[in-house]
Amino acid sequence: MSTEEKSAAPRSLAEALRVRDDVSLAALLRSRPDLITPVPTDLTQLATRAGTRASVVRALERLDRFTLQTAEALAVAADPAPYDELLRLMAGDERDPVVAAALPRAVALLREQALVWGADDRLRLVRTARELLAPSPQHPSPTGLGPCVREATAGMSPGRIQEILAAVGLPSTHDSVSAVSALGELFTDRQRMAGLLAGLPEESREVLDRLVWGPPYGQVTHDPAAHLRHLLDSGLLLPTAPGTVVLPREVALHLRAGRAHRTPEPVPPPVEAAAAHRPQVVDATAAGQALSALATVEELLKEWDEGGPAVLRAGGLSVRDLKRTAVALDVPEPVAAFWVELAYAAGLIASDGEADERYAATPAYDEWRELPTAERWARLAGTWLTATRTPGVVGGRDAKDRTLSALGPNLDRSAAPEVRHRVLALLAGLPEGASPTEESVLARLRWERPLRGPRRDGRDGQDDDLRTRLARWTLSEAELLGVTGRGALAAPGRALIGAPEPPHPAQEPEGPGDKLPVHHRTPPAPAPPSPAEQAAATARAARLLAPLFPEPLDHVLLQADLTAVAPGPLEPELADVLGVLADVESKGGATVYRFTPGSVRRALDAGQAAADLHAFLARHSRTPVPQPLTYLIDDVARRHGRLRVGAASAYVRCDDDATLDEILADKRAAGLGLRRLAPTVLAAQADPAALLEGLRGMGFAPAAESAAGDVLIARADAHRTPPRTAPEPVPDGPPVPDDTLLTAAVRAVRAGDLAATTPRKPGPGSDEGGAPAAGGELPRTGAAETLATMQAAVMTGEALWIGYVNAEGSASQRVIAPIRVEGGFVTAYDHTADEVRTYPLHRVTGVAELADDTT
Repeated sequence: MSTEEKSAAPRSLAEALRVRDDVSLAALLRSRPDLITPVPTDLTQLATRAGTRASVVRALERLDRFTLQTAEALAVAADPAPYDELLRLMAGDERDPVVAAALPRAVALLREQALVWGADDRLRLVRTARELLAPSPQHPSPTGLGPCVREATAGMSPGRIQEILAAVGLPSTHDSVSAVSALGELFTDRQRMAGLLAGLPEESREVLDRLVWGPPYGQVTHDPAAHLRHLLDSGLLLPTAPGTVVLPREVALHLRAGRAHRTPEPVPPPVEAAAAHRPQVVDATAAGQALSALATVEELLKEWDEGGPAVLRAGGLSVRDLKRTAVALDVPEPVAAFWVELAYAAGLIASDGEADERYAATPAYDEWRELPTAERWARLAGTWLTATRTPGVVGGRDAKDRTLSALGPNLDRSAAPEVRHRVLALLAGLPEGASPTEESVLARLRWERPLRGPRRDGRDGQDDDLRTRLARWTLSEAELLGVTGRGALAAPGRALIGAPEPPHPAQEPEGPGDKLPVHHRTPPAPAPPSPAEQAAATARAARLLAPLFPEPLDHVLLQADLTAVAPGPLEPELADVLGVLADVESKGGATVYRFTPGSVRRALDAGQAAADLHAFLARHSRTPVPQPLTYLIDDVARRHGRLRVGAASAYVRCDDDATLDEILADKRAAGLGLRRLAPTVLAAQADPAALLEGLRGMGFAPAAESAAGDVLIARADAHRTPPRTAPEPVPDGPPVPDDTLLTAAVRAVRAGDLAATTPRKPGPGSDEGGAPAAGGELPRTGAAETLATMQAAVMTGEALWIGYVNAEGSASQRVIAPIRVEGGFVTAYDHTADEVRTYPLHRVTGVAELADDTT
């Protein structure tokens, strides 16, 4: 057999891989990265690893629906199967032209992923895939087909088989094998089967119609009805166990007009547009959402500035703390969980690690606040896109039926980054400004990954699977974050995923209710971006978003009802001071702040004097400072600091002894353990912080003082965790190798295969022939013979096959061209590693010359 004939008819998957070029091998390793961890020593090991159950299951899970249907059809076809048989199973007797046109791509993809090998006249599905997809009583085939006649009659008595032949009008045979073969030929003959089925009673045809699309198994009694008896006698139903019958595969295929699947899906369902908006409106809406997202995260961190909620013993937030956070942010609890998890994933909050462990802002939060507005958003959006933390599962149950809490363990879902990126890519495939229908996005994702996520009820619908829920969460979270606006992908969101500019702008007028029959072809999912590519995309998104933000304002509008209106985003310094001096009453396009005695006292506690507050308001208000606000500040300032608290455990000092009398007489002071030490001094059992809180609860405005008697300024942002790193995403299997690693891996596998398969000259006393050593057996020669052969190869320039054991004890075969032998070492060009290396001679197990090239 010539070399070309061997290449055309490989006898194993390893041989099929051996005739591939380097580009094809690299494509295999890129699509199935688990095969490269660690790098296989040769192509035989690569083929063995590609056929393991875990690797095959992972590969099947990543097939699209039509390619998976093709593999399922091969699992019920002959082994090996010619391409024409596969075409009949997929396209049916009528040869559906759409299916026929799409089938070569599916077969090529299965070949690329090493799930199918062999020429078109001998297509073979790898054994593990056939075992997973072929029908059995315990695991029916996804096609709904049952066993073939040969399999179904394996335990049937020869006499019974002959009775079936007689019932269908076939001559008897001398053995069961030929009888089963004759029956199978009858069932695959379209014309004769049509005549056989035409003579069936209507009730018998109804039974076949119920079984034809699966499941193919049914139950019968020990004395079946006449219409069932007719089917059993003619072999159209075959018994598989007492009381159980099956519809043979050949009969079902005839009734299906040759199709293995009821509905082949060669073309992915389109992503449909629900409405179209002007791109400028989409970008402006997304920019507004982005500003709101930044404000929400900052508000969350301010709430936790002095130390946030306590950490549960098992980790995470309690349900009560999540509710409090939702109330503080004025959002539903699932949305609060999203913001908390996003801040945590971005490294802005973490546990402080103290004995009384609490959540607090990290030092990275202060650095993040110093960034430009667009860059702060880009960091949040980039974190969201790549994080595996999934806030949507908060409130659900884990495998041990424990409630999943925000910031707690077990919230990582490794498929989340891929689904987020793919959903946004589908949106990017629509015309600019078009928003999709949710169902069309979900249908497309189900087509692309039909096996991801369990089906609870066995039907085709997968509304409860994780991938579908991740897609729904992605659509809502992208809107919250400002990646989309009005459901359409904004320009910064398009840049965030590295999508190209849209080919043409949407020309439909803006109209929120317009239903557009837009069917836009979306390209297949690309490989996930590398960290460097993602960083570049995030930076580009920030540059596109920056011009969409309004300029920050340096003024507010003060009103007589003790409120201030910020008609837009404020400068950071103004927002910080106003956030201490007043409480946020409402948010939106304009933020409303309200001044209260408590908020003014908070500003005074932070070190501001009344004169400073008056000057600040006059400087930043476009309206005159209202008189009620002036009176409020002066009134609080007059009372501020009249009482001073220090450490005794604590004490209260006041020049007005009548005020101290009032405190002692108040029943609310009983828990503070107060007693008079002097006419102007009270001692307390409570600590200074508790004493300050208790006196303020009684209506007083005390100030803390130092040991020197100076007023202490308590700043709200004093508590920070030690430096913390953001949580690392949990990868979904091995990472996709880059081009450098792929090139090196292919070269190493090729070289290892060369070492394992290159013909050798027979050594002294060995069998004749130049075949490679079986099973990777290393050559064995004595030290003197090894040295002599090496020295001879240096003079002749010939290549040698050697066995080598490294310092860790790992054995390998190598093909080397010795350059120099001295000092117990051989320096040679190693064809296996494609570089010059030096090897200790005492680690060489043996050496053999390569056979002469006879090609």
